[in-house]
Amino acid sequence: MKEFIIGKNDAGQRLDKFIQKTLTTLPPSLMYKAIRTKKIKVNRKRADQSQMLCEGDSVQCFLAPEFFAPLEDPDDAYLSIKPSLNIVYEDENILLSDKKPGMLSHSDEGGDRNTLIDHIKAYLYQKGEYDPDSENSFAPALCNRIDRNTGGIVIAAKNAAALREMNERIKARDVRKYYLCAVHGTMRKQADILTAYLIKDRSTNTVKVYDEPGKGRVKIVTEYKVLKEKNGSSLLEVRLITGKTHQIRSHFSHIGHPLLGDGKYGVNRDDKKQGYRFQALYSYRVVFDFPSGVLSYLNGKEFRVDEGGIWFIGDFK
Repeated sequence: MKEFIIGKNDAGQRLDKFIQKTLTTLPPSLMYKAIRTKKIKVNRKRADQSQMLCEGDSVQCFLAPEFFAPLEDPDDAYLSIKPSLNIVYEDENILLSDKKPGMLSHSDEGGDRNTLIDHIKAYLYQKGEYDPDSENSFAPALCNRIDRNTGGIVIAAKNAAALREMNERIKARDVRKYYLCAVHGTMRKQADILTAYLIKDRSTNTVKVYDEPGKGRVKIVTEYKVLKEKNGSSLLEVRLITGKTHQIRSHFSHIGHPLLGDGKYGVNRDDKKQGYRFQALYSYRVVFDFPSGVLSYLNGKEFRVDEGGIWFIGDFK
């Protein structure tokens, strides 16, 4: 038997969700059976799988020892990382980091661990703000992510309450995200709101955009305004009304204005000769509309990266 005491970062979640995060090698079918047969209890009483856990609760698990593997190995890669972060903003709940192009947000299938989240974990661990040994089911996590070859602001949550609220706010579109991008050609309008329909092809990790709705297609809305035009290219500020995979890259390519340096949704042979190693896209500012909740102190605040670090802006001066 092993007992877990519910801490601050474990509270506020269902029993089954807590078990799934804590006992990662326990199959769901066995977990639900163990709850039904009272091999998993809360405060030594029979529990329901949907029971909400409170700080200080005790969860007793009468299971085989092999299911009690730790959530993270104490020798995990981030413990040996010398963190390198460009911090835009930080408080006791969240951290905003300016991710540079070329860095992954999370580990990919290749197992690359030199990722943004690993650097954030290392940073918080070395500051004493994250102790994996004291956590049952929580680790600092990213609330949004951007492509490897896109730069800009990524939001990380330091605790479970902040993670839940930030994820809810993003879903409710209370986080306004703005990008700078450079596209081929001159836009027909100086400002516009574009609407289309997107479908993802998981086998190629690409998306296709259509003008009309159809089976499996999701609506995308992209707002832009032209900031500068030079040498047949345009510098745009883009606001994501919806946030789907490769939305900006695919949407502008669909209307005939692929991003400079984008080989996936455009032809970047000549762009590379001009120094565009990555797609010219940067998540450069966020605005929070949080009238209530644990993050309400952020309401109306705007954060942006140092535009001097946006590598393609200089081409429009």
